[in-house]
Amino acid sequence: MPQIAPEPPQLVIPDLAGKRVLITGASTGIGAELAEAFSEQGARVAIHYAHSEDAAYEVAGAIGRKGGEPIVVQGDLTKCPECERVVEEAVAQLGGLDGLINNAGLMLGRVPTTQATAEHFDEVMALNARSVFSVSRAAVPHLRKAGGGFIIHTTSVAARHGGGGGAVLYAAAKGFVSTFARGQAKELIADKIRVNAVAPGVIETPFHARYSTPEQMEAMRATIPIGRVGRPEDCVGAYLFLASEMLSGYMIGQVLEVNGGQLMP
Repeated sequence: MPQIAPEPPQLVIPDLAGKRVLITGASTGIGAELAEAFSEQGARVAIHYAHSEDAAYEVAGAIGRKGGEPIVVQGDLTKCPECERVVEEAVAQLGGLDGLINNAGLMLGRVPTTQATAEHFDEVMALNARSVFSVSRAAVPHLRKAGGGFIIHTTSVAARHGGGGGAVLYAAAKGFVSTFARGQAKELIADKIRVNAVAPGVIETPFHARYSTPEQMEAMRATIPIGRVGRPEDCVGAYLFLASEMLSGYMIGQVLEVNGGQLMP
């Protein structure tokens, strides 16, 4: 009996098929989930990483086994020239750019503001705030060349509540990201570039494994009405929605809160 080739998976969001998307900080956590999810919608993704090379190539391998064709780009986004190089390498390998997801970010330690050094302040702001500006600035000419596209910034629930113990600088940097998204949306919509943001709440990722104790995680969980901390996959739908012109074409400058009810704006 002749074997029948399986039908390719039906795309849930067809207007994402063929889109060329750069995702920063895509080797683990939310970024890794996004890389796989966009690829499953037929997009071509550039997986950026800073230090987690093995993890980045594991994500790329998982996408490749499902028929996707990802690329991997390394770069230290705390350095402006590296931000520009990452974008240019992604564009060269993808053949252009239709979307950017600024997802890279870390707390870089829980340090009270009264104890933080100027060097620590600069490091937190360079990674979590300035990189968003620098990567966006490098990407915009390519999005214009493509006739428009989308930018989605990853901010945080911390941008609204000020952050937990020792996380005030991180929260302040994410506050910049939220405000930057709103202002940039006004600047770029004339170029048919839609800018929005997603604000994850407490998500179980390597981020919290590194910076939060089990006791801190339990204290945060207790403030979440849904009764659990989030998982990276809980955030994916918000990004897919904002990337799709078909689903969210009239939305710009919005910050979608994905936090299990911990904060209800």
